[in-house]
Amino acid sequence: MPYTLQQLSDMEEIKVLKHRYFRAIDTGDFAALPALFTADVACTYNGGTYKVSLSGRDAMVEFLSNSFHSGALAMHIGSMPEISVTGDNSATGLWYLQDVFIDLEKDAHTFGTAIYTDAYRREGGVWKIESTYYDRVIEVLRKFSETKGKPSVQRLATTGRKPHERTDISHLIHWDE
Repeated sequence: MPYTLQQLSDMEEIKVLKHRYFRAIDTGDFAALPALFTADVACTYNGGTYKVSLSGRDAMVEFLSNSFHSGALAMHIGSMPEISVTGDNSATGLWYLQDVFIDLEKDAHTFGTAIYTDAYRREGGVWKIESTYYDRVIEVLRKFSETKGKPSVQRLATTGRKPHERTDISHLIHWDE
């Protein structure tokens, strides 16, 4: 069955939304984050050693703003989107994620892949993330110092929250022993 022009337009807008999410967290553009989520957004991230569960835009922005801080380096690439427009103002999407996250303060280097499962809702003519969930496919953890690397560029060092600006988000993260 062929797509309508509206469905194709909606799918492209959703792709831009997800790309904007990845760019905002990697570059520390936290001012852009609230516009990307519905007020009642629900989030679950299932990592190899952690699980994050939260609800609400404020909690989502607070979690991301504290996670992608001034001691971190991050890269998120979302590819192979499978977007389904399920109604005039609703859609779902699957994305394949490849990411690198380095926390210099904890000497941690994570490389991984995951499958994102999202729901989207159009509010006031704008697509937003209503729920987002990922489950890891690959997660490799090691000490960053073992790579013998040194960052020559670290944007989050200037745009990310400094230690005195961060808040406690430990109640949102459950670590496996």
